Amino acid sequence: MKNIVIIGFMGTGKTTVGKMLAQRLGFSFLDIDTEIEKTQNMTIKDIFANFGEERFREIETQTIRMIKDKSHLVIATGGGVVTKSENMNMLKENGIIVCLTASAESIFQRVRHKQDRPLLLTENPLETIKELLKKRQDLYKKADIHIDTTNLNPMEVVSAILDGLDKGRG
Repeated sequence: MKNIVIIGFMGTGKTTVGKMLAQRLGFSFLDIDTEIEKTQNMTIKDIFANFGEERFREIETQTIRMIKDKSHLVIATGGGVVTKSENMNMLKENGIIVCLTASAESIFQRVRHKQDRPLLLTENPLETIKELLKKRQDLYKKADIHIDTTNLNPMEVVSAILDGLDKGRG
């Protein structure tokens, strides 16, 4: 079976849901941001601070290139993975793309106390979330399955993904 690739904005539940989904399917779970932190021996926040977003995106693409041919994985991506079409093309080659969404307000509530979100270190994080969501919405629409997590718990999201896979929308 192909990989299941979970994309979506930060705070939509990619990692939490991804781990649960992998367990349900008997797949391995891989979080691209965690892989980057391991291989670079520094946090995503530090990579952004020391080298900038552009360098981070290059490392992200290298990481995807290393894992793209593996199978039976549930892969959680960083929220901005969609900003490079090369990333999405590689992930789609061997994967069903699931996009998790949520309202800007819900995302803000979920991530507002986290200090590891470099793109939200702004004066008005809610406004930044709205701007980034708007900028990325067309890219997120390219997914095979879409699930709005605003009013769902992680187990309900996993069930919705499994329903989508069963219906062959992937």
